[in-house]
Amino acid sequence: MKLISGIVASLVIGSLSFGAFAAQELEKDKAKETIASENLTKVGTISTSDTTAPMDARKELSQKADELGGKYFVVTSADKGEKNVRATADVYK
Repeated sequence: MKLISGIVASLVIGSLSFGAFAAQELEKDKAKETIASENLTKVGTISTSDTTAPMDARKELSQKADELGGKYFVVTSADKGEKNVRATADVYK
């Protein structure tokens, strides 16, 4: 029982720490306003490898944006094939 409680606690803490530092996705229609109001600078463009679900692609984009030091990312293209999902995004900080 203690092992299960420990695992659950680790998962909860891990998910909170990922959310605290992860770059956030901006929706295209709100991106211009946020970029202007926060005086953000584009620091690069990122893309996903072949992922199998949209949530996996979003998570991968967020991680890559973090690696560039970005605070936000805006998805510029997405393609869902039969077996994979691909996406590209601009990164801002």
